[in-house]
Amino acid sequence: MAIQFGTSGWRAVFADDFTYLNVRKLTHAIAGHVKENLEFGYRNPDYSQRAAKLPPGHPPMVVVGYDTRFQSEDFAREAAEVFAADGVRVLFSDKDVPTPAVAWGILNNLAVGGVVITASHNPARYNGYKWSPWWGGPALPAATDDVERRVGLLGSVSVAAMNSEKAAREGWIVQKDFLAPYFKQLASLLDVKKLKGAKLKVGVDALNGAARRYLRPFLESVGVSVIALREERDVNFGGHSTEPAPELLGDLVELMKKKGLALGLACDGDADRFGIMDAGGEWIPPNDVLALALDHLVRNRGMRGKVARSLMTSHFLDAVAKSHGLDVRETPVGFKYIGELLRGGGFLMGGEESGGLSIQGHVPEKDGILACLLMAELVAYDKKPLAKIRETLQKKVGSFFNVRRNFHLSRAYEVSALEERLRVKPPLSLGGSSVWRIDQTDGFKFVMKDGSWMGLRSSGTEPVVRLYAEASREDKLEELVTAGENLIKGKTRV
Repeated sequence: MAIQFGTSGWRAVFADDFTYLNVRKLTHAIAGHVKENLEFGYRNPDYSQRAAKLPPGHPPMVVVGYDTRFQSEDFAREAAEVFAADGVRVLFSDKDVPTPAVAWGILNNLAVGGVVITASHNPARYNGYKWSPWWGGPALPAATDDVERRVGLLGSVSVAAMNSEKAAREGWIVQKDFLAPYFKQLASLLDVKKLKGAKLKVGVDALNGAARRYLRPFLESVGVSVIALREERDVNFGGHSTEPAPELLGDLVELMKKKGLALGLACDGDADRFGIMDAGGEWIPPNDVLALALDHLVRNRGMRGKVARSLMTSHFLDAVAKSHGLDVRETPVGFKYIGELLRGGGFLMGGEESGGLSIQGHVPEKDGILACLLMAELVAYDKKPLAKIRETLQKKVGSFFNVRRNFHLSRAYEVSALEERLRVKPPLSLGGSSVWRIDQTDGFKFVMKDGSWMGLRSSGTEPVVRLYAEASREDKLEELVTAGENLIKGKTRV
């Protein structure tokens, strides 16, 4: 199987495709990509600008981190040894570390990029490899296409690696703690005084992931009382994925009810995604969290700027932006496209419906820990449960009901057949409403004149079609979902 990057890095099953050999090849390809771009700045001025900030003769430097998965630290060490053999200096995390902390480590240390060994929210049988260039966000297709091409050219070539002891002795691999600089960055983004004065009591579920050393400790450092769950390392994640979804947060709900906690906060395996529970254990969907976060940043913090969201993210965010006179930019699915806008300046916030968020002045990468902290800060400001704050906001900008569902098809060709049907003969009406606009930027998004919409998008890595829908009424939402299901099943009635 060829190494291919998805919306966020490369992921594969242990011992099947995720092997030491493939990690070596991928690392060697990235080292070649980085060095060539540094040497020939005309091909990528961004890299030459970064190189100009380094002392003369200083070798390029990357950051390498890893999550809590089985052997993640060993795979990370393997990557570091290949970088060292290729003449690339490594700042190596001394313990498991969230992806956003590595992203900040790239920026804070003037690195030319960074690697995190993680499969994010995937089940335990997977691991993965995230590569971020010098600007700290997910690599864009131009870079990953070049890396994939370089891997393909390697064939069966053996990739050299430098012995860890020699690499450490000669300064090629240096251990680094990324926690303190990241905490300092978080504190600069938040109203720490307000958090300390609120005397909040919250529950935290680390889902046995890399948030375990970060989310609770930071909250406690700013005076928030925390009861934590699943902070121990469990490479099997209790037999579940590390998705911070409501069906996997039952223990957190029970804890909140028993202890009367104001918030429940969770992150996925590498802490780039968030999961939020309100008082009483009520789930606050990611789409609603994005809208609440934007309103908070403008209304309470006085921040301004444009907003970026992915194609299948709720228009609730658009309504909040419009209420504050802010423009919204829509991107294809994948935070790398949002990150590209954030790093360019002028954008206050970027978010996606799968639980990704970042803000102005921070890394152009999803940060689940920051999202959790912003919700705590919002409750500290408004002194109300999130559901009450949301209710007030919806009275101002309107109600938005939305859903995402996965449909597993038996074979990949069925996904292709569905996409071909939609291209050749797209529906002119859905759920009794005429289709006003069809967006094929990434999948198919059918928008009605009343603002409701339904989207279909294939996963790209397995025979799965994701259905997204949104409407201002629940009955209308169900009509759109039924219409989407009929399309997927090949039925004519939509």
